[in-house]
Amino acid sequence: MRVAVAVSGGRDSTALLHCTLRAARDRGIEVLALHVNHGLLPEAPQWEARLRRQVSRWAGAGLPIQLEVVRLEGSPGRGDSVEAWARERRYAALAKMARDADCGVILLAHHRDDQAETVVLHAMRGGGPTGLAAMSRDLRRAGLSWQRPWIDQPASAIDAYARRWRLSYVSDPSNHDARYARGRLRRDVMPALRRSFPEADAALAAVARHGQRIRQCLAALAHIDLAGATIDGDLDLRRWALLERARRANALRHWLAGQRPGLAIPETLLERLLDEAPGAASARWPWGAAWLQCHRARLSVVDSGPAQTPAIPATVDLSAPGRHRVDGWKGCMQVSRSETGLPPERLRAAQCCARRGGEQFRLRPGGMDRSLKKQYQAAGVPPGHRSGPLVYDGDSLLYAPGLGIDARAGCRSRTGRAELLTLQWMPGVDADG
Repeated sequence: MRVAVAVSGGRDSTALLHCTLRAARDRGIEVLALHVNHGLLPEAPQWEARLRRQVSRWAGAGLPIQLEVVRLEGSPGRGDSVEAWARERRYAALAKMARDADCGVILLAHHRDDQAETVVLHAMRGGGPTGLAAMSRDLRRAGLSWQRPWIDQPASAIDAYARRWRLSYVSDPSNHDARYARGRLRRDVMPALRRSFPEADAALAAVARHGQRIRQCLAALAHIDLAGATIDGDLDLRRWALLERARRANALRHWLAGQRPGLAIPETLLERLLDEAPGAASARWPWGAAWLQCHRARLSVVDSGPAQTPAIPATVDLSAPGRHRVDGWKGCMQVSRSETGLPPERLRAAQCCARRGGEQFRLRPGGMDRSLKKQYQAAGVPPGHRSGPLVYDGDSLLYAPGLGIDARAGCRSRTGRAELLTLQWMPGVDADG
């Protein structure tokens, strides 16, 4: 069994790594230390080298530890948030390292003080109940379990642990850098708040717990509302408009979050859609680098740039549920279990390629074979949902984005169990997201 620990070399992650190693030593558990070198600070190479020496010493002492390191390439674009860029790239790198090592659990060293800071940051950014939920103790993301075992522990307890075991660690100067929102908060706001309200961290952590319960309830309500208000992943505006405004807003926020995981949903965009989308026949709203497009009372997300059409087909193993990257395409293929769909063996070496013209597709069992263009027009599929890759098994067309499984290839489970697979192309969504 393996468990991974994200370690920067700072006090908190070093203490968590050490504590995990002590617990794992007599239980036959291997610990994988994951380090991401962001390359943003001049001290980064020294921190990485120091961590390598520390891990080597612990391994030499018989502790069950291995170290994996990723050095990030590139830098934030002009106008991008350095904090957001680093966080997004860090979590993607950690997820890849864990999956490559066949490790399903990653431990993070966030503690109660971090949680309190996150609540205040989200409040200052206008976050609602879901924003005030801050960080979860246990989160499923990118097919992995991300756990924060010390989220209820004060920083003072971790400091005491580090001193008890005489742990050495580095100090990141960016933690109190006033150029960053969290740095300003740590340097100026939280010390004053704690002086005036000694129980501030505990109170703010309680706000996060309440927010997490509210977030779960809102997610459950959105799941109920969206079950009757989506068509092939699009938002059915007619059915959505029947909800009262508060439930429309909640369902819309959750639908948007599912379309582009991790992309911020501006409150101004949400309000515009609530006011304008219900009565729109055809309209577009900008959202980041994409557009929200209304077509035949269906709302979908389309990329603002030209559609990608790689000339060389990509061979992808789509025989297991999950999100799968398709080389050359901006997006991923979502594979799910179902009672109707395709046998896994037909998807082990699936060919994903662009439309070339002349493809025939059967929409329903017993229906006629018609050109893809005519099937798209008859089904009213928005243009943005037609640009993903077609999926073939040899010369047999299996799937077309926006239409689904070709009726000539699809079948129903003989046992009534969800042992077949369905496909859904998710444009612009990262397989690791």
